[in-house]
Amino acid sequence: MTETHNRTEGDINLSAARRNWYSVMNDPDTQHYLQEDAEYFLHQALSTPCLDVLASCEGIYLTDIQGKRYMDFHGNNVHQLGYRNPYIVDKIKQQLDVLPFSPRRFTNVPAIELAKKLGSLLPADLNRVLFAPGGTSSISMALKLARVVTGKHKVISLWDSFHGASLDAISAGGELDFRKDMGPLMPGVERIPPPMTYRGPFLAAGSGDLPYAEYLEYVIQKEGDIGAFMIETIRNTDVQIPSQAYWNRVREICTKHKVLLILDEIPIAFGRTGKMFAFEHYGIEPDIICLGKGLGGGVMPMAAIVARNEYNVARSISLGHFTHEKSPLGSVAALAMFEFMEQNHILEKVQQDERFMASEMEKLMDKFPLIGDVRGIGLLWGVELVKDRQTREKAIEAAETVMYECLKNGLSFKVSQGNVLQLSPPLIINRVELKEALRILENALSTASGVL
Repeated sequence: MTETHNRTEGDINLSAARRNWYSVMNDPDTQHYLQEDAEYFLHQALSTPCLDVLASCEGIYLTDIQGKRYMDFHGNNVHQLGYRNPYIVDKIKQQLDVLPFSPRRFTNVPAIELAKKLGSLLPADLNRVLFAPGGTSSISMALKLARVVTGKHKVISLWDSFHGASLDAISAGGELDFRKDMGPLMPGVERIPPPMTYRGPFLAAGSGDLPYAEYLEYVIQKEGDIGAFMIETIRNTDVQIPSQAYWNRVREICTKHKVLLILDEIPIAFGRTGKMFAFEHYGIEPDIICLGKGLGGGVMPMAAIVARNEYNVARSISLGHFTHEKSPLGSVAALAMFEFMEQNHILEKVQQDERFMASEMEKLMDKFPLIGDVRGIGLLWGVELVKDRQTREKAIEAAETVMYECLKNGLSFKVSQGNVLQLSPPLIINRVELKEALRILENALSTASGVL
């Protein structure tokens, strides 16, 4: 049995429950391909061994090679507008026939139009854009730009944060799974506790999550030479939603000490929270924002940073310099994503869905003592499982039971921090589908409650 005390993020893929899952997936073809996958790919934590073998996708569904369908409430956060969205796919097909690739020394109209679009959606002076082929690369560019702008290399981030898997990104991140056994990483990173309103280290103070913000200023003053504070506006993995007071204080502290506020909205921008960008809920502005995942419309790898106009000061330095820096296909996919959202009033729909989810989650919490906390905004929800007078490992076992019961019945989602069920359905999900997913979840919670 795999040790459980270090489980924090992603699939629990080496446990007895995972081994039992393969008895469900007893199709010879599926087992053959899973074995080949294990034979030819390098093994790594959080993704090996794989769960199943996919053949197709459409809307909110993934379909495996045997025809089993999963409602995907995970999707690596690229599936905001569903899989194989016809509007987006058609725009990409049209671009394929004209200009599929643009060498770096040239520009192209789709890339320029996307840069203009991002600038129009963000506060007035956030209008300097760089594109990248993935979110991790956008984090790298933001860290470099912060050094150039401030002349300081030190960064503050949060424990348990995830900003990507490259060496500089894991240096700035706070998850042990990505840093262990890596040796020396990027110097100058200080980490502080994330703002939490449930089972957090500062809750005994009785003042919500504000002490976490005060701790930020304490570290800035004690450490000195801090150039940037990198943080997710709302933490995606286990759905930590800071208070208005927290964000007011953080913005005030960063401005006071001339520390750049870098917001990582790679997994949560573009409607996930019911706003185009999550920071809009708080009325604050970042100095640099990192974007990705859903920016490519669920089809193309596409990411970006957007910075204040006054930070256009790195002309002698290559911040990104990626082969696919101004991808016409990625740009067209992103523009189509924005067009689809506007034409179909996706933000308004998600706000309505939030009210429905809040009501349904409250019912589940009342019904199951196994649920310790529910946190949600838009179509991003976290269900934290606890077991009174039981160990943390019991809560982790309960989360595994719920996850595999849901998978068996056609619902896929992510488990974070070992015991948090993270629910992120495509924003196009209809109410019938949403109710069916919650029915599957409720039955799985019943099973878990009976077992433990």
